[in-house]
Amino acid sequence: MFKSKKIAGLLFVFTLIMGSAAMAQNPTMPQQQTVDIDVSDAELSKFAKAYQGLRMMNQQVNQKMMKTVQDGGLEVQRFNEIHQASQDPNKEVEATEEELKKHKAILAEIEGMQGDFQKKMETTIKDQGLTVERYQKLVAALQSDQELQTRLQKMMQQGQG
Repeated sequence: MFKSKKIAGLLFVFTLIMGSAAMAQNPTMPQQQTVDIDVSDAELSKFAKAYQGLRMMNQQVNQKMMKTVQDGGLEVQRFNEIHQASQDPNKEVEATEEELKKHKAILAEIEGMQGDFQKKMETTIKDQGLTVERYQKLVAALQSDQELQTRLQKMMQQGQG
């Protein structure tokens, strides 16, 4: 069994990071349960800077993961097909023994990178004076607080973040 939960966890973290921007940019998305927290402009600015740093890191990580897949001998789309099938017992994909070996080797290499990515993400957040837990609370609040979304969007447009 692959340790793909780690990969899914890493991708989930990036989805969580990127999800806050989608909510801030698209207020018509369905609202989730309200998270009521007080957020000063100074703290929101720290969040915006951390978010932008994580966004840049996410692009770098995605490029590195894609290069790892390609260097491992599979196209990204094919790797994803095999990987999704390996995660879903109801889904089958025809793959050669060679493709399965390549998938397994690529997955192991990507998993080996995860700890480094996680540390860099935490450092990026902490460098802005936030804890990871507080950052996650702010992400959750942004998903449900229209006023906070608007404040963040204005701040980022004005270059304060």
